[in-house]
Amino acid sequence: MKPKNATKKAARLLKKVQASAAVLAAASMMAVPAYAADGVQGSKIVTGTEKLIGDVTTWLMVLAPVVAGLLIIYFFIRRSAADEMDTKKWNNRIVVAIVSCIGAVLGSATLNLIIGYYK
Repeated sequence: MKPKNATKKAARLLKKVQASAAVLAAASMMAVPAYAADGVQGSKIVTGTEKLIGDVTTWLMVLAPVVAGLLIIYFFIRRSAADEMDTKKWNNRIVVAIVSCIGAVLGSATLNLIIGYYK
C-alpha cells in the first residue's frame, strides 16, 4: 500500500468518526428525560408479569411430572417390545425423561422462589 493511499484512507476514516460523534452528541442533547408517575413496582405490566410467571411455574411444577410419567410408561412399553440394540436406546430415553422432569421441577421451583421475593 502506498503512503498516499493510506493517508487518504485515514483522512476519510477520521471524517466518518467525526461525523458519527457529532450525530451522537446532537442526539444525546435532544433526548427528553422520561419519568415514571407512580414507580415501576405498581405498574400493571410488572404486577401482571409477576402473576404470569407465578402461574406458569405452578403449572409447570404440576404438568412436568405428569408428562414425564406418561412418557416413561410409553418408553417402558416400547422397551419391552424392542430387541437388544433398541433396549439401550429406550433405557437412555427413560433416563433423559427422568432427568428432564427433575430439571423442569427444580427450575420452576427456583423461579417461583425468586419471584416470591418480589411480592
